[in-house]
Amino acid sequence: MTVTTIDLYNILKSKIGENEAKTLVEFVELRVEKQIEEQMEEIAGKKDLFQVKSELELKIEKVRSDLIKWMFIFWVGQVSVTVALILLLTR
Repeated sequence: MTVTTIDLYNILKSKIGENEAKTLVEFVELRVEKQIEEQMEEIAGKKDLFQVKSELELKIEKVRSDLIKWMFIFWVGQVSVTVALILLLTR
């Protein structure tokens, strides 16, 4: 069952009076609006977190590929130096 603002106002008016009913309905409306705003901020925050996560994943992949490239260069250099030393010592 859905109770509209007008239905709530009419129910409360007969129980607690017109001014009190109006005040209470306004309070409930403000509270509901505040709850919706808080949830929207939370949703926006989650979207921001998802975007940041995606950006970080891209940066990590770039660093990983750079690291593999430099490791390869390092090992080629080490092997070259080792071979050169062995050739130099065996002459």
